[in-house]
Amino acid sequence: MRYKVAPPARSCSFLETARTAIPLVPDSEADCCRAIQTATDVTDRETAQEYLVFLQALGLVAESDRGYYRTREDVDRADLARAFEESVFGVDMLLAALGSEPIDTDAAFDAVRDEIPRWERERHADWGPVWRERVTNLLEWAEIFGLAEKTDGGYRHPIKHGTDR
Repeated sequence: MRYKVAPPARSCSFLETARTAIPLVPDSEADCCRAIQTATDVTDRETAQEYLVFLQALGLVAESDRGYYRTREDVDRADLARAFEESVFGVDMLLAALGSEPIDTDAAFDAVRDEIPRWERERHADWGPVWRERVTNLLEWAEIFGLAEKTDGGYRHPIKHGTDR
């Protein structure tokens, strides 16, 4: 399953704070969103819900028939990067579009434009700006997880210093 959520990029420490706010015993979505809002500077429920689903996509939170709960596995940045690439829609296409030369967010959006499902396009009267913002958020998360490098000209594949890449 691929999640289409891409909340504004924050930091790995933000994700850990939000994750820690979720109980180990399943709780309702509303209570979990409220917990994220209480533990972080997220002020509205809709954004808290996006982060809750994003935490789920990254394997930091799981869902049962009784609600959401915090997973017990320890994860590092590499685990988050892997889950991000495997579980969030569009990430694999964006990363494939990155090369040694930077691309801007418009070029990155063009790399996923044709793969955006029709029903997603029909959800919004003007879907382009919604998905451009989502692509920008995905690129910023990719940078946080070490999957992309931001430069003055845009984003590129990260340079591995000291390796033959």
